[in-house]
Amino acid sequence: MKPKKSVITRRPIVVGNWKMHRTASDTRDLLQDIGTRVSRIANMDLVACPPFTSLPAASDALGRHGILALGAQNMHQNKEGAFTGEISGSMLREFGVRYVILGHSERRQLFNETDALVAAKAITAVDYHLRPIVCVGESLTQRQEKQTEAVIESQVRASLAGFPADQIEELVVAYEPIWAIGTGKVATPHQANTVHHQIRVLLTQQFGSKGADVRVIYGGSVKPDNATALMSEPDIDGALVGGASLDAKAFFDIIESARTLRAS
Repeated sequence: MKPKKSVITRRPIVVGNWKMHRTASDTRDLLQDIGTRVSRIANMDLVACPPFTSLPAASDALGRHGILALGAQNMHQNKEGAFTGEISGSMLREFGVRYVILGHSERRQLFNETDALVAAKAITAVDYHLRPIVCVGESLTQRQEKQTEAVIESQVRASLAGFPADQIEELVVAYEPIWAIGTGKVATPHQANTVHHQIRVLLTQQFGSKGADVRVIYGGSVKPDNATALMSEPDIDGALVGGASLDAKAFFDIIESARTLRAS
């Protein structure tokens, strides 16, 4: 499946996933540092996803800077109920959360989240006017056994089953090969773009022509030294950044790569 070269009109997006890092006070400091660096960035979307306990501090800090949107790392699929330790869409919205990461490989592997659960969460997310960032990706064994294409097709179709077609513009899909997350390994730009193109074709099949406009971003050991090469590919619309998003300068350099490429 050879990706087509085309004029890119999709708005780039860079998302920082802080995972279980940074207290509320650390969050204020980091966002202030990031905010001073990216104050001149325009024509792209920037998102910070701190831990739940840091959302109030992040909301306050971002309210002053107005540069980054606030995202969450997960949410429950139900409106409310006896779900100890969970958090709902309405709770996220109260702090101005705009995006939510769903189906991250760590949630799938460590907490046994299924495609069906991710699909239910994605539908609930748009009900609360949250933009879901739905993650898909294959393991090292699956890639070595040449199962990548089949795994991605299965995950995309099942993780977006029932997603409302009239809300497709709210969706972001993140391709994050499991073997490249936190390992220092990274898919080559060609490897990544091939999968991104496959995802875009699947989205078009599932949702019609508007599926081609869904932003598909890459996640998996994204760093300043590989960001430009990755985001130079025609079907890669940005990045889901893990560890590098905890360093203001590194995160800014990745953002700058995306901005420069789309401005050229």
